[in-house]
Amino acid sequence: MVLSKKRARKVLEEIITLFPDAQPSLDFKNHFELVIAVLLSAQTTDAAVNKATPALFAAYPTPQAMAAASEADLAKYIATLGLYRNKAKFMKKCAQQLVDEFDGVVPQTRKELESLAGVGRKTANVVMSVGFGIPAFAVDTHVERICKHHDIVKKSATPREVEDTVCAILPPEKWLAAHQAMIYFGRAICHPKNPECHQYPQLYDFSDL
Repeated sequence: MVLSKKRARKVLEEIITLFPDAQPSLDFKNHFELVIAVLLSAQTTDAAVNKATPALFAAYPTPQAMAAASEADLAKYIATLGLYRNKAKFMKKCAQQLVDEFDGVVPQTRKELESLAGVGRKTANVVMSVGFGIPAFAVDTHVERICKHHDIVKKSATPREVEDTVCAILPPEKWLAAHQAMIYFGRAICHPKNPECHQYPQLYDFSDL
């Protein structure tokens, strides 16, 4: 049974309270590096991405430099990551699009971001919220798992349904904080196997509602 909006908000706000200073764990220095880092983070850990990107960005610091590289050369820098050949292909095409269509500048709108190779809705939401401070809520595996485990959404909910539900529950100014806190909560407490959420009774205390 799905929680009421008030109870769901209480759960989300308690998670934010548990991790009030949660910050993005991907390393980046500019919008271009952010786009590439998030693109690379699909089906791998942020820690693994952070090990690969320093050398990658040192070799190809701009969209122009990355667009001029071969897929094979790019692949060498990210060979430790899952799906690295496909990601190298996306990186080169994305960089080329930035050069050809956006004068080498990462766009800010969802439509323009999603037009880039390898950039889906989740990546666009991360770039908008983390990179530009534009309210958006990204749904990754942690967020989806937490929302289903805590009955904020139905077990059958799609990532877009999770996003829409959370955005309807929390005000826009809390979307980024919720996303970051949920990532840490998912890593430290609400594990895929043997979640430890029961050790935090405040998540289930609705007596004041």
